[in-house]
Amino acid sequence: MGVFTDLIDSTDGATKAALREVLERGLAAAPEAVEDLSYSTPALRYRGRPLIGVKVSARHLSLFPFSPDVVEAVSGELGGFSLSKGTIRFTGEQPVPTGTLDRIIALRIAEIERAG
Repeated sequence: MGVFTDLIDSTDGATKAALREVLERGLAAAPEAVEDLSYSTPALRYRGRPLIGVKVSARHLSLFPFSPDVVEAVSGELGGFSLSKGTIRFTGEQPVPTGTLDRIIALRIAEIERAG
C-alpha cells in the first residue's frame, strides 16, 4: 500500500477503475516500481525517478509521465483528450486507451534507463 493506492481507495466507480488501471499497468511494466509522491503527486517511482503519476480534480483526472517528450510522442494517439506540456487530462468515463497507456509507460521507462 502507498499514496497511489490510497488515492485509488478514496475514489469509486469509473474513476477508481481508471486510476487502478494506471497503477496496474505501471507495475506490470516495472514490477520493482514503488509508490511515492513526486511533486506532491501520487506516483510510481522506478529506479528512484518518477515514472507516472496521477491527480484527481473536480472536473478531470490528470496523468503525469513526468516528461514533455513522452506526452509529445503519444499526442497523435490522444485526439479528444486535453494535453499540456507534461499532462494528459482524462476521466473515468474516457480513460487513456490501454495501448497508449502502455506506450507512455514504456517510453518513460526507456527515458529513465537511458539516464542511468
